Amino acid sequence: MLSVETLIGAMASLGRHKLRSFLTMLGMIFGVGAVIAMLSIGAGAEEESLRAIANLGIRNIIIQAKDFKTEELRQIRAESLGVSMRDVEALQNVLKPKPLITASRVIKTYQINSGTMRSDSRVLGVSSAYPEIQNLKLLQGAFFSAREESDNAQVCVLGMAAKQKLFGFEDAIGKQIKVNDVWLTVVGVLGDAVVEKQEFEGVKVQNPNNDIFIPITTSLRKFDVEAVENELNEIIIKIDESANIKEQAATINNLISVMHRYVDDYSIVVPEKLLEQNQKTQEIFNIVMGAIASISLLVGGIGIMNIMLASVLERTSEIGLRRAIGARKVDIRVQFIAEAVAISFAGGLIGIGLGYSISQAVALFSGWSTIVTAASVGLSFGVSSIIGLIFGIYPAVQASNLDPIECLRYE
Repeated sequence: MLSVETLIGAMASLGRHKLRSFLTMLGMIFGVGAVIAMLSIGAGAEEESLRAIANLGIRNIIIQAKDFKTEELRQIRAESLGVSMRDVEALQNVLKPKPLITASRVIKTYQINSGTMRSDSRVLGVSSAYPEIQNLKLLQGAFFSAREESDNAQVCVLGMAAKQKLFGFEDAIGKQIKVNDVWLTVVGVLGDAVVEKQEFEGVKVQNPNNDIFIPITTSLRKFDVEAVENELNEIIIKIDESANIKEQAATINNLISVMHRYVDDYSIVVPEKLLEQNQKTQEIFNIVMGAIASISLLVGGIGIMNIMLASVLERTSEIGLRRAIGARKVDIRVQFIAEAVAISFAGGLIGIGLGYSISQAVALFSGWSTIVTAASVGLSFGVSSIIGLIFGIYPAVQASNLDPIECLRYE
């Protein structure tokens, strides 16, 4: 057993050769630091992915209109009407249990103002279910209702940045803004949204802060849609908790394919699948990076064995003297194992500090998100201690098996 007295003796022995002990620790220091840094980068990337998926909606399925050149669109329109309200109606009639669905259309604008101030905000026509599907929070007022949507009401809801551009710090509720030639009454203002990633797995993650939302019916009635354009840019379906997303995605794909006469003018994005793919990629990244970083721990273990074997030769006379005055083989073994563990223990502690510093430096200079987890610290420190123990056993056994008489004669 490694008693406190034994550990104190081991630390005192290492303290007599400070430089040599520190150089022996370097393998452990860099190994532990590298493991923690690599795993913190992986954990940060995973956290960012989860936030991006939360913005897309983990239970959502998104139908997006593909972009084509004008000439290609003319040919496509001979077969398919593109992504349109017909698709929304078909989805509402077919899908069971009935999901929440929102249509979304980006309106081409050339002028947005409040009379005195202008804005470059994006204007979207959406359904009344949009905030529930996209998990948007209202700061002031309310989102337009289904009744206002069916009545083609000329109302709008402002994102936080859009509100500040048009009204500054003034209250916007009840005031009017002009989009192109259409006047709209402000009925709500969204809370500030945080979107760190603009794109995830090739899918754009929109920030609603600079958006202006109006009823989809109003956007189709008051703002022209060119003949070759898609009526809608995307349709977002929030699948009920009781339904299987993969099965629903297959049903949606089959339905839209038929509606579009099998023309490939749309794409279907399933955030849950994107998350699964990203997690698999992240797991591989963590395993590979962890394995590479762990090589330093292995090298550190070899360094500990090497220095401990040298220490056995250096302290041969001391070993003989201890055996002569009554020390047992097990006492010699414990002493050398304690020194090996002490080296790896001290190196591990310094390595934790190094790993945390590296992760913070990466986050500061590269802009990547990093998270040092208790699991990564425990894993790297535990492995370093075990490696120190394993690589310290052989030198300890060698020392305990030396002949006491030969040791006393050794010079």
